[in-house]
Amino acid sequence: MKDENKRNLYLKIRVSQEEMDAIKRKFKNSGMDTLSGFVRAMIFEGYIVQMDRNELRQIHKLASNIASSINQIAIRVNSTGKIYDNDIAEIKDRVNKLWQPLNFLQTKILQVMH
Repeated sequence: MKDENKRNLYLKIRVSQEEMDAIKRKFKNSGMDTLSGFVRAMIFEGYIVQMDRNELRQIHKLASNIASSINQIAIRVNSTGKIYDNDIAEIKDRVNKLWQPLNFLQTKILQVMH
């Protein structure tokens, strides 16, 4: 190993027992040989992903509303044998509102993966 690549400096950090347990659990699941190598890989190759929980809740709310609407329409279709244009238009409108945040989320996930 070249002198310039020698690992002769120490990085010391403090963690709680809970944090150490989590680090060791992740290290064990990584399949890597050394904890030092694992920590270096996480520092230099890892990602910090910040998710806006309000945006995720909004996506969940939109999806739940769509599911509820579809269920109500299905009940009405089963009882009357008819489906109405307004029902289809309502579903399309709600699905279109869901696509924008889902596409944004997908874009962010793909950025992290590459």
